[in-house]
Amino acid sequence: MVANQSFEDRTKLAGKWTLITGGAGFVGVNLADKLLTQGRNVIVFDNLSRAGVENNLYWLQQKHPQQLKTIKADIRDKAAVAQAVEHAAEVFHFAAQVAVTSSIHNPFYDFEVNAQGTLNLLEAIRNSSHQPPFIFASTNKVYGDLNDLDIVMNGSRYHLENTLFGQQGISEKRNLDFHSPYGCTKGVADQYTLDYARTFGLKTAVLRMSCIYGPHQYGTEDQGWVAHFLIQALQNKPITLYGDGKQVRDILYVEDLVEAYILAMENIQEISGHAFNMGGGPENTVSLLELCDMIGELAGKKPPILFDEWRPGDQKYYVSNFNKFTAVTGWTPQVGTREGVQLLYNWLRENAGMPATKKENKKPKLTNHI
Repeated sequence: MVANQSFEDRTKLAGKWTLITGGAGFVGVNLADKLLTQGRNVIVFDNLSRAGVENNLYWLQQKHPQQLKTIKADIRDKAAVAQAVEHAAEVFHFAAQVAVTSSIHNPFYDFEVNAQGTLNLLEAIRNSSHQPPFIFASTNKVYGDLNDLDIVMNGSRYHLENTLFGQQGISEKRNLDFHSPYGCTKGVADQYTLDYARTFGLKTAVLRMSCIYGPHQYGTEDQGWVAHFLIQALQNKPITLYGDGKQVRDILYVEDLVEAYILAMENIQEISGHAFNMGGGPENTVSLLELCDMIGELAGKKPPILFDEWRPGDQKYYVSNFNKFTAVTGWTPQVGTREGVQLLYNWLRENAGMPATKKENKKPKLTNHI
């Protein structure tokens, strides 16, 4: 077993590559761009199944033609995963089935991708000669619907009567309570990641993310709601709110999240075997209705709003307490809610708001080997 290696030590064994699974997706492409800009070599591992990700990958390849390798493969393919790991000095894992609704429609696929796919990656790392460190993108859904927290309505939003949670957010001390097939499979992967540090001595950590938003996010009704709302407004289409629209989330701009992932890897010796809540925190909360009002101010016209039934497992209130991560790394969000929404609105307006543009004709170059 290889332990306590520096990045320089690992790169001698692994060819100096950072592996990002799901690297053409929204968070993955932003992290890849940051690392490539810093002069790092990156392997993007992605099956390109989500709408818009080919555009993301093409953009990344045009910007960084020399330092980027791309592998079109599925996280369920054990051989492809093992091959990619052999070249990796460090691994960021974003490849996933990402929507609660999709998990309800097809629980088997959700399990194969989120649970089995993560186990494929962990086993590939465990069986490699150099055992690169690994950071997993988990979710706040591992905490369930949180309906026991005395959630009450106040105007355009829900809030917590519990003063501690209301002021600081939900911490990692909160009991896990997997809800929905998606919550179960991400929770399984979350716990496997932590246990592989405990049982096998791998350097692994988990970031349990709240709502992330920013450039290269092609949001849909099922996932990426901040971008989806903005896209609907730009296309003069109504926004459907499931529930009453007073659900509250702490939203985090993707540049701040990327910085958190980089700091997590830099501090992997200290954080290995631990999970950390990751979001905008109490200073960056917004309800769905409040975001619609904000969009109206940005666009000069409030989009029409429709309402539908609540979705299974939807949390009326979730705000991250990230103090545990701050204590280790010093990280705090730098981009406020209004500023971040404005930045994403501008990016979507400049990029036609949707992947269905002429850019789809520009296909990324792919390789299945390094």
